[in-house]
Amino acid sequence: MKKKMICLLLIVVISLSQIMPASAATISELKRQLADTQNQLNAINGQAAGLEGKKDAVEEEIDELDGTLVELMSSISLLEEEIEQKKEQIVQVQEELEAAIAREETQYESMKKRIKFMYEKGNSTYAQLLFEAKSISDMMNKADYIEKLYAYDRKLLIRYQETRQEVADLKEALEEEKSALEAEEFELKEEEAALEEALEAKRAEAENFEVQIAQIRQSAAAYKALIKQQTSQIKQLEAEEAARKAREEAERKAREEAERKKNNKNNDNGKESKDTDKNNDTTSKPSGNAVSADVVSMISSASGSAKGKEVASFACRFIGNPYVPGGTSLTNGADCSGFTQAVYREFGISIPRNSSSQRSCGTGVSYGEAQPGDLICYAGHVGMYIGNGYIVHASTQRSGIKITPATYKEILAVRRVL
Repeated sequence: MKKKMICLLLIVVISLSQIMPASAATISELKRQLADTQNQLNAINGQAAGLEGKKDAVEEEIDELDGTLVELMSSISLLEEEIEQKKEQIVQVQEELEAAIAREETQYESMKKRIKFMYEKGNSTYAQLLFEAKSISDMMNKADYIEKLYAYDRKLLIRYQETRQEVADLKEALEEEKSALEAEEFELKEEEAALEEALEAKRAEAENFEVQIAQIRQSAAAYKALIKQQTSQIKQLEAEEAARKAREEAERKAREEAERKKNNKNNDNGKESKDTDKNNDTTSKPSGNAVSADVVSMISSASGSAKGKEVASFACRFIGNPYVPGGTSLTNGADCSGFTQAVYREFGISIPRNSSSQRSCGTGVSYGEAQPGDLICYAGHVGMYIGNGYIVHASTQRSGIKITPATYKEILAVRRVL
């Protein structure tokens, strides 16, 4: 990506260095270059917007990972406290187990003699005790004593076994809980390490996006400088072109005036003069007619750009010229779309040939925003807005090129191509 950004910057620098001087380039060539540069700038801005979106998404992931990591660390801290508590409980239970074992040992020592006496000597001793009884009452008492002695010894034995088992079971349970907590702590710490690694990767990714965006912004700045230079050259050429047309117009009027004076002196040559005017009307540069003061005032008083007003004024010079189906000549005749196309062509602007295609060119604006030079599009027809609610258009074969209120029929679209 870094190499790609460097290549883009190099392309911009090379483009700046290779722009043709204003005297060597045509307006159309410079406008084509300007359009290409603008497209490249739009593409770069699109890349920047895409990277900004990716960077924002990564930063959201970083925030989520940070939150998860905080929760995880809190859980680990709680686990560690619980493990310490289990350790303390185990120590306490161990002490209790040792005390129980000591008591059991004491109990065992106290009954060991009886166990040895009764179980090692056999039951004959008990029988002897009974035989030595002096009476039945004494025998019953001795039998009852032997019974109680058996029960007492058995009770002590059972209590010994139960106490020892309970304490041993408690210790085992605590050891198992401690082991489970330690396993959970280990897993959480593993997860913590993985989260920290993921965070580092995401932070590096976000920093990389920052670098890419900065590089793209540098390229965009270079393209903006290029656009500024190209726009300046176009304005210079347009000013030169306007001056040239003004000179040609002045020369044309001077020739017409000279011809008129000549015709006044030589009335017999009137037909020849008329033929000469007709020939002049078919030249590649349209002559046009004078624009009335009312039309000039209408255009100049309207809001809009100077270029739009210039185009509108130029179009009005051909009011009264014929409507010719399929025609594209401003002097010999044009249909509605041929008229608007021919007017724009004189200013180095290319638009489609038919009215339906012209309805999609340029940029759409509302009728309330219409300015001189805009296209006013209708169903199967198109005209040029000149301001104050009027259009100039090639109307019909009967009326030719004329001025009409813009709302004389339903408006479908207003397109700005300047």
